[in-house]
Amino acid sequence: MKHMNYHEELNIANNKRLRELIHDLPPFVFEFFRGIEQTTSSKTRIAYAYDLRIFFKFLSLQHIDFKDVDYTTITVTDLDKVTPDHLEIYLDYLNYYTDDMGTEEHTNKERGKSRKMASLRTFYKYYYRKQKIKTNPTLLVDLPKIHDKVITRLEINEVASLLDEVESGEHLTKKQQSFHQYTKERDLALVTLLLGTGIRVSECVGLDLSDVDFDVDGIRIVRKGGTEVIIYFGQEVRLALLTYLDKRKKVIASEGHEDALFLSIQNKRLAVRSVQNIVKKYAKLITKLKNISPHKLRSTYGTNLYRETGDIYLVADVLGHKDVNTTKRHYAEIEDERRRMAAKAVTLRDDQHRR
Repeated sequence: MKHMNYHEELNIANNKRLRELIHDLPPFVFEFFRGIEQTTSSKTRIAYAYDLRIFFKFLSLQHIDFKDVDYTTITVTDLDKVTPDHLEIYLDYLNYYTDDMGTEEHTNKERGKSRKMASLRTFYKYYYRKQKIKTNPTLLVDLPKIHDKVITRLEINEVASLLDEVESGEHLTKKQQSFHQYTKERDLALVTLLLGTGIRVSECVGLDLSDVDFDVDGIRIVRKGGTEVIIYFGQEVRLALLTYLDKRKKVIASEGHEDALFLSIQNKRLAVRSVQNIVKKYAKLITKLKNISPHKLRSTYGTNLYRETGDIYLVADVLGHKDVNTTKRHYAEIEDERRRMAAKAVTLRDDQHRR
């Protein structure tokens, strides 16, 4: 059997999970997932499956035609029994609900409710276009207004402090310091790479040893959707990676993880959650007010790149944003700063003429 890379293995695992989720949904839903397979990622389809399961559970709890009915028996034509009023009630239901056992509580704010309604719109749109249903009530319900979030990023001095802390481990607990002597080179290479390239944490953990090329100082990553691109790095990233790889080559990786660039203490490929924990461990030592995650390091890189170049299209390309408007929304605050600078750059009258 052909050896699979990280992304291929992850895709297979996601598809297995999706099959399990679909099994708990009405049978007709399988057609929907088959229909969107070519245009969505396995991760997106899993998110749809979770959202649809919540919706059908809601119908069995609060819709008069389905109350106390096993929601897996709902048919495609039953979707026409759902009205805009029901969807308004559904939005309210999403504020607070419990799992099937009634033990785990869930809440949603505007962003979570908007995403779940967007999933439902895609679902209804599919069957309406296929003429399997006569109505599409999702189009008659407004999505919750999402308030813009202030983008959290590290300032230049905080970036330096973070890297110093990763390198020294001076303020870690005694227990953390005992591990730090084994992970210092890895952690420094990891954080420096995130700060120096702006790659996503999922792209970072998917890196193999063969994805790093020091002849061009670049890494090969797999973007959302499976597109492969080369991202280039600077001297600081190069030195941190070389130092780590010198130690990495002496490690015997666990079976199946031999190709992974970043390894855990157990010599297995680092997971996304592990990288998140590593970043938070060091970041909380240098800032108490900012909740820094790998995504915030990505925002920090994007901010620095935009301030240095002023090229929003370059930032969008390097960060892998398909729509430059996404990038503009994220960095609108910096654009405003630049416009203010422009206002001060042009002098209409010198001091002599003002007298």
